Amino acid sequence: MRIEKAAIIGKGAVGLLYGSLIASNIGPDAVEFVMDDQRFRRHSDDKIRINGDPCEIRTVPASEAQPVDLLILAIKATGMETALRTMKSCVGPETRIISLLNGITSEERIAEVFGWGNLVLSVAQGMDAVYIGTEHTYTHPGQIRFGAAPHTDEGVVDEIADFFARAGIDFVVEDDIRHRMWTKLMMNVGLNQTCMVYEGTYGTVTAEGEQNRSLVAAMRETMAVARAEGVELTEADLSQMVALTESLDPNGMPSMAQDRINKRPSEVEEFAGAIIGRAEKHGILVPQNRYLYRRVQEIESCYE
Repeated sequence: MRIEKAAIIGKGAVGLLYGSLIASNIGPDAVEFVMDDQRFRRHSDDKIRINGDPCEIRTVPASEAQPVDLLILAIKATGMETALRTMKSCVGPETRIISLLNGITSEERIAEVFGWGNLVLSVAQGMDAVYIGTEHTYTHPGQIRFGAAPHTDEGVVDEIADFFARAGIDFVVEDDIRHRMWTKLMMNVGLNQTCMVYEGTYGTVTAEGEQNRSLVAAMRETMAVARAEGVELTEADLSQMVALTESLDPNGMPSMAQDRINKRPSEVEEFAGAIIGRAEKHGILVPQNRYLYRRVQEIESCYE
């Protein structure tokens, strides 16, 4: 099957970035955003600008959406339950599905509703998109890495790869996507949480000092938990993720730091929450993740 039309659920930093690439390189009819009806009523008139240009990608309410060839899930993990309901309107028997959510659990939740046949495992990394208010900016579009789950149907990975190539989306098809997902989780556990707690940026978290020590400590704890879970993360993986962070706009910031500015609930349960839970199962000490988890909860408790 040749993928011609994609729908994106999640009109945030990641969704806007990849939606704009699809619209620019294939055409505006090749992509649309789908929102649950309540959110559509609140945000249908938002005047969003992407790197200074108006975003003119069509947005439709779930009640009017039709099945598409490819569904891209680009929400925050905190919105997963609503997203699964919204997906039902635009996922048909042949709809391919890719989830760009942080963490390592979203595909399992999707498969419980829609099965594994049309679903791939994936991570998005290396983008420096920032979305505050109605202004969306980025200089590095990043890369999507994906691969087949054990029960993904034959041909699905190739079809998504063909669409991404036409859309100008940088991608890599991974032979061991589970290793890549844990590598990305390791980076998020250190980077996202540290930047939120210390109000940091890509520049401050990679400079010598307390933020950098927090970054590396949280990542090393994730390495220990990953190994206990059967995934062999290495110092080379850690160094690669730090180098990737150093390549980004030093004034940019990851999503949890933006959550603090916008006073939105964060994905801390997908990061420290996941590591702490698995660490307890394996008898591993993770004091840095426990500290970051507690601080994020304290920060969020002060939101209005």
